[in-house]
Amino acid sequence: MLKKHKHLKSILDVGIVAVIRAESADKAINVIEAIRKGGIPAIEVTMTVPGAVDVIKELSQRYSEEEMIIGAGTVLDPETARACILAGAQYIVSPSLNPETIKLCNRYQKVCMPGIATPTEAQTAMELGVDVVKLFPGELFGPKAIKAIKGPLPHANIMPTGGVSLDNVDQWIAAGAVAVGVGSDLTKKGLSAGDYNLISENARAYVEKIAAARHN
Repeated sequence: MLKKHKHLKSILDVGIVAVIRAESADKAINVIEAIRKGGIPAIEVTMTVPGAVDVIKELSQRYSEEEMIIGAGTVLDPETARACILAGAQYIVSPSLNPETIKLCNRYQKVCMPGIATPTEAQTAMELGVDVVKLFPGELFGPKAIKAIKGPLPHANIMPTGGVSLDNVDQWIAAGAVAVGVGSDLTKKGLSAGDYNLISENARAYVEKIAAARHN
């Protein structure tokens, strides 16, 4: 199995990507470790984290691919994507559809998940060789959007990000999401209480609820 396909399988098997936003690199790393302990191996370090590329590099040196699949998020252009890949990112997530970023990821054989909001964008992404499209911002559409897009494009693999919570994650999975991207809902409770164990517990709850929804 190609490394790219192996990494994609690892992400889809657990069904959730943890989207990391933090005001410092140190806090980001502590949050990431708590999430990993909770059973989520797919970590998306957004470019809004101070020193995000250095965080990716540190994580790639600290953890094996079996322990963590490290990705970069909020990637707006191919130059940023290349810097992240050279630092150790195994996948690239974008808020929008940028063909040059997708081509760059294909060149390096990395998973790319561009943001889409319409069937036209989803089709364009797939024609460029994308395996999973990111429905963003998810809160503007809701789970029903996945069914609507998969009507004309039943082969589209869709991962909603934004608007996904522990209360509705089962609805997104039931609607046909292959995975979900979750940010603040995963971490805010633990961060506000200053308790990283709460983040681990929340991560575990997500993993269990996704698994249960897939078996219904």
